[in-house]
Amino acid sequence: MELRYKVPVRVLVVEDEADLARQLAQALGAAGYTVDRASDGVRAEFLGATERYAAVVLDLGLPGMDGLTILRRWRESGVTAPVLVLTARGSWHEKVVGIDSGADDYVTKPFQIEEVLARLRALLRRAGGRAAPELRCGAIVLDPRAARVTLGGTPVHLTSHELRVLSYLMHQRGRVVSQSELAEHIYARDADRDSNTVEVFIARLRKKLGAGAIVTVRGLGYRMEDG
Repeated sequence: MELRYKVPVRVLVVEDEADLARQLAQALGAAGYTVDRASDGVRAEFLGATERYAAVVLDLGLPGMDGLTILRRWRESGVTAPVLVLTARGSWHEKVVGIDSGADDYVTKPFQIEEVLARLRALLRRAGGRAAPELRCGAIVLDPRAARVTLGGTPVHLTSHELRVLSYLMHQRGRVVSQSELAEHIYARDADRDSNTVEVFIARLRKKLGAGAIVTVRGLGYRMEDG
């Protein structure tokens, strides 16, 4: 039976409503994302500035520091992660100011979780310079929507962590990714990040996808190419 997971990348959810934050985290986690959470503006700004996230889901009405201020500070300090803003119904002014402050997209409350997932997928594709939903590296194809991997058209069964490593490398294709960076993106922030286990996942992926699928750059990390 084929294991299915969604895009395995690291996302920060910033929401002070406990129930909504929990629902978002559970839904994103079930979809295969590694999720960190912040319930106030001060912690959110700190995490966004010191941790690497593939994307951020940001509510604007937060205690301690409002979302627009956080967003502006992130952009001023060079944080480039795509940000999906959550706004109240009818708050068109917030939407405009949010986009001007550096937001990449917005969702109006109340919303369907499926819409959040779809918009995150689109943001991640645009952030990687891709309009197509599928990721391709030679004969390897990853469909993030179904978390399905094929090699030359033949399905390849991966574990959740194998899929997370492969997805991140494919999103960063052409660039050398260190073991520690991979560990940061496949484990939650509070988890024990053992970069040595990355070697195990890389070895398994090479066994399933071919020895040349992932190149080792000695002393630096790993890289996948388009060809």
